[in-house]
Amino acid sequence: MVTEQQPQEGSVKHRHRQEGPQRHIVVFIFSAILTLIAFAAVAAGGVNASFAVILLLVMAVLQVFLQMGFWMHLKDKGHLMPIIFMLGGFFIAGTCIVMALYWVWWE
Repeated sequence: MVTEQQPQEGSVKHRHRQEGPQRHIVVFIFSAILTLIAFAAVAAGGVNASFAVILLLVMAVLQVFLQMGFWMHLKDKGHLMPIIFMLGGFFIAGTCIVMALYWVWWE
């Protein structure tokens, strides 16, 4: 949907494009397709285990970016601080996981 702002004296007309439900529907369908592909890869049984794990991890990363970008609106302007805090949380969580694995392996 396109809305127009009323021009002021000596100003230029600006057109704002509002985001409708079309993008959300497309992202939802894409998420559902990714989920179905991941489920089919595991349910097929004849897929190599290491390939299935890599495929599932790639699908999971794609899902995370889709969910964060569209459902949490992190793609919009003015969301830099939540992105920074989430990246910090991912860094801390990743560090804890790596340290826990090292602790278990060399203990």
